[in-house]
Amino acid sequence: MDKALIIGSSGGIGSAVAEALEARGVEVTGLSRSGDGLDVTDEASVQKHLGALEGPFDLIFVATGALVIDGAQPEKALKALTAKAMVDQFTLNTVGPALVLKHSVRLLPRRAPAVFAALSARVGSIGDNRLGGWYSYRSAKAAVNQVLHGASVELGRTHKQLCVAALHPGTVETRFTEGYQDHNPTVTAAEAAQNLLAVIDGLGTEDTGRFFDWQGAEVPW
Repeated sequence: MDKALIIGSSGGIGSAVAEALEARGVEVTGLSRSGDGLDVTDEASVQKHLGALEGPFDLIFVATGALVIDGAQPEKALKALTAKAMVDQFTLNTVGPALVLKHSVRLLPRRAPAVFAALSARVGSIGDNRLGGWYSYRSAKAAVNQVLHGASVELGRTHKQLCVAALHPGTVETRFTEGYQDHNPTVTAAEAAQNLLAVIDGLGTEDTGRFFDWQGAEVPW
């Protein structure tokens, strides 16, 4: 891997992945809201920032997202669901990565191996949902999985060696998961970055359109 683009490079996981890649000698380009003014929910902003870049990139990694937006906690029951919370989740966690993917196509090589990966979450798995609740966040992550899977089919026709994948990082010790770390074993952002890169390193064209956890095990849709 020679060149990588990290979207959300100022966040816990994004910055850790960028640092890990730089330690390998990879040329890393990072974009984030706090550092560069990139708003992944605004197509004009996405187009402006990605349009200023020159590819190709061997890896484009989308590490944006949020579990709690404007104070709206994951719902424990249907009675807690609100339209605003659900729309906010879809806007950031589904529309954002979709817009990045749309405007990243020209930055991906057509005739060389490459990976487009975006953070998803195990709770977005319909087949693995045994607890219910968390309606807005679960639905937004299930939706971004569908976006990535659909894009893998389309781009497989033009980018023969591209792998498009959804990745579950586990529960990582960041502000993103603050208040929810007691329920699952946690890892530091640096550990998560190494885990995710180990999975990315092993991805090939046969893995495109699939959903993997931080150990490289496939997660059911």
